[in-house]
Amino acid sequence: MYNTICALATLPGGAIGVIRVSGKDAIVIVNRIFSKDILSMPANTLCYGNIIDMAGKVIDEVVVSIWHAPHSYTGENAVEISCHGSAYILKEVLHLLIEAGCYQALPGEFTQRAYLNGKMDLSQAEAVADLVASSNKASYRLALSQMKGHFSNELSSLRKRLLKITSLLELELDFSEHEDLEFADRTELISLTDEIDKKVLSLLHSFKIGQALKEGVAVAIIGKTNVGKSTLLNALLGEERAIVSNIEGTTRDVIEDVTEINGISFRFIDTAGIRQTTDEVEKLGIERTYKMLDKAQMVIWVIDDNPSRKEYEDIKKKVGERPFIIVRNKVDTIVNKEALPSFITLSVSAKEGTNIEELKQAIYKKANIPAFNENSVIVTNARHYDVLTKAHEALCRVHNAFKANLPGDLVAEDLKDVLSLLGEITGTQISSQETLNNIFKHFCIGK
Repeated sequence: MYNTICALATLPGGAIGVIRVSGKDAIVIVNRIFSKDILSMPANTLCYGNIIDMAGKVIDEVVVSIWHAPHSYTGENAVEISCHGSAYILKEVLHLLIEAGCYQALPGEFTQRAYLNGKMDLSQAEAVADLVASSNKASYRLALSQMKGHFSNELSSLRKRLLKITSLLELELDFSEHEDLEFADRTELISLTDEIDKKVLSLLHSFKIGQALKEGVAVAIIGKTNVGKSTLLNALLGEERAIVSNIEGTTRDVIEDVTEINGISFRFIDTAGIRQTTDEVEKLGIERTYKMLDKAQMVIWVIDDNPSRKEYEDIKKKVGERPFIIVRNKVDTIVNKEALPSFITLSVSAKEGTNIEELKQAIYKKANIPAFNENSVIVTNARHYDVLTKAHEALCRVHNAFKANLPGDLVAEDLKDVLSLLGEITGTQISSQETLNNIFKHFCIGK
């Protein structure tokens, strides 16, 4: 059905490099460049031998793994060649495979074939890319949950309930000559529609936390010049990431880096100190500070003195409803600790490392990350969020149509829209090849 493809599935430079081959002729093609006959070998077996070129020269000692369709990742005949990790060896083996009849795989083509061959649905296929890209325990667990089909199962349950409503309405249309005939109580249908919409809204609301877990919680570190924001960033990261100086206005641009606290990634953003200045470059940095403040999900206000209540209220107004931590830095220089304002969250010494671990735990607590595990259903994909938003809008139309006692055929059309939209997430109803191509082009080659 498809050409046989090959690609490097591991990064070059390691001790071992793995090359994947998938397609109807995968075993036949590998057999052409392998020192042993693997055509009659049983599935799910390993074979040690040599990769040889057309002149009989040995390129490398390897182990090949053999799978027969449909019992492989892609659902096709497949072979994996485990070579030594030399970039030269891997390049030569790929070149020999292409000469023997393979085509170089496109990004995501292996997973795309797995989807097309029914090995996984589209949301599970997208989770493969998320799993590969996962950088912390939280994003790993979310991707694993989606790969196991928990999100798909949730959507499948919603679709079954929607089909029940649609079927009843369609049945009424079949008996349209009987004007007073109803196969389902409208009050019951409104209740069922609202229950489904409530679940869709729950999935939509989970997207915010899903993005935070996947990409890291954005934390802006703000404050006046020379209060120790850059020193605090370095202390939180455990490395010298930002330049530290006693000269005011040293930080003139946004500095951003990520660290992990209790398995969750936090993106700390060190910003230019807020003050009145005539320096044009520093002014640009301060403008960026306010922009980053708008985008941050949490704000740390660093002070090294006792700010007035008005200063506190002004900053609090800019922060709004977001989690807000006030850190009194340079605790090692404080003489009268009793005089500290009550609104200060924590006193630290970024320079000495005092209370930095306590600050990390305060940051984690303020993030208010809900308890979740590999069975949790949390939306992390922007495409899924957009589709669910449209589904919610269609369900609102269904609710209003039922309330207005509109004809069943009009209501059924909106219900079909919802069914179609939920099908777009799992891939049971994809609108175009362009959509598929756009999804898989963001994968890495070899996956």
